[in-house]
Parts: sequence; structure tokens; C-alpha cells
Amino acid sequence: MSNRPISEDDLHAYVDHALEPERQAEVAAYLENHPDVAKRVAAFSDQRCWLRSALAPIAEEPLPPQLNLSRIIESRRRRTSSSSFRWAIAAMLMLAIGGISGWSIRSATEAPAGGLAALAQEASDSYHVYASDHTRPVELRDSTELVAWVSSRLHQPVKLPDLSKSGYRLMGGRVVPTAHGPAAMFMYDDDRGDRLVVLTRPMTSDQNAPMAPHSGSDFTGFSWADGGMGYSVVGPGAAEQLRPLANEIRKQAQTI
Repeated sequence: MSNRPISEDDLHAYVDHALEPERQAEVAAYLENHPDVAKRVAAFSDQRCWLRSALAPIAEEPLPPQLNLSRIIESRRRRTSSSSFRWAIAAMLMLAIGGISGWSIRSATEAPAGGLAALAQEASDSYHVYASDHTRPVELRDSTELVAWVSSRLHQPVKLPDLSKSGYRLMGGRVVPTAHGPAAMFMYDDDRGDRLVVLTRPMTSDQNAPMAPHSGSDFTGFSWADGGMGYSVVGPGAAEQLRPLANEIRKQAQTI
């Protein structure tokens, strides 16, 4: 059994049965102890199976002669028949399922890629996965080592917000994968056991964006971007309780 932490890449490779047997067993054991993560992985697997089942009748039919490569080249300027079009679409869908696999399923269940909306979704996902984890919510607890590590992975200096005056202690953090590259996740808690997640990463769009709220059934969040870096803070409670913390994080980040 290795000590390497379970990553998002491992979870999606687990759905695709693309891991080595030993790693597959490690992920399975991790999911048994993390029901929230297991529920999310089960949703990926169910959607993958549904897509394969829906396309199976088409995939099992014999390939029509119209899709023969030499005929396609000869008749590339002719109008393709409706039957050929149907088969071409089916073939492309099957290739997409096999090649893109769990990552394409994941993107279908999340907010559209890019911009502040994607950052807010990534922070919310990190909050749901790690804030409820009582076994290994963070990977590094030493603040000096953590800052050096995430700055190296994001290829630019990252400042660790100090929220002690607001009643929150740093628990630690980790690097989490996103569709836009690695992001730094910092986690804090207070004397009541409430946890906050702060996520930051370089932005591919919305590189300067005003602070915007977002919320779910059990959390509130604020996201913004300054100078090409995006920031999002997510926690329990009402927006008026979280907004001062978001403003404090933004003020500290601007002093880098």
C-alpha cells in the first residue's frame, strides 16, 4: 500500500479501470471511507455506462459500405446519405467515450469551462470533497513548506491568507487539479469546527473580475480575480458572514 494521496486523476482513472491493480484497490479502499467522494464517482460511472448502453445497438450493427475509406475519398464532394451521417456520428461518439472517458463525463456535469463561474465551481467541489474529510482534509500542514510547494506548482508566488484575526486557524492545504491546471487549496477552521476553503489559480479568462457571490444548499462562496489570479472562498453560513473574510483575503492577496 503506497502513501501517495488519492488525486482527481486517480478517481477518473478508477472509473475507466485504467489503474494498476494495486492502485485500483487503494482507490476502492479510499472510497469506502469517503462516502461523499464515492457518491460523486458513482455518478461518473453511471453516466459512462448509460452512454455506452445507449450507443450499443448502433455499435453492434455492421459497418455500412458508405464508410469504406476509399469510397469516402472518392465521394467526399458528394452529399452524404442520412444513413452514413448517422453512422459517422455514432462512430465519433464511441471514440469520444473511449478516448476522453471520465474527464468528458466530468465536464458534462459541471459549469462551462473558463472564467469566474468555473473557478467558483472548482472551489465548491473542493469544499464538498475535503472540508467534510476527517481523515486527510489537507496534504501539508507546515505553512512554509505549503507556500513553497503551491508556488512552485502554479509557477508564480502564492500568498497564504492569514485569517487568525477573524477567528480562523490554518489547517493546511494541498494542490488540486482543475481543467485549467493546478490550483492551490487552503483550509481553515474555527473554534466551532466550521471549515473554510480558499482556492486560487491562474485565470485563462476573466483575469480581472469583481467579487461575485455564489451559493448552494449548504454553503456560501465569493469569487474574484486580480491581475490574472483567481480567488474563491467557500464556507458554511450566510453571505454577510463570509463577505468580510473574502474582503480580507482579497486585501492580503493584493500586497504580494
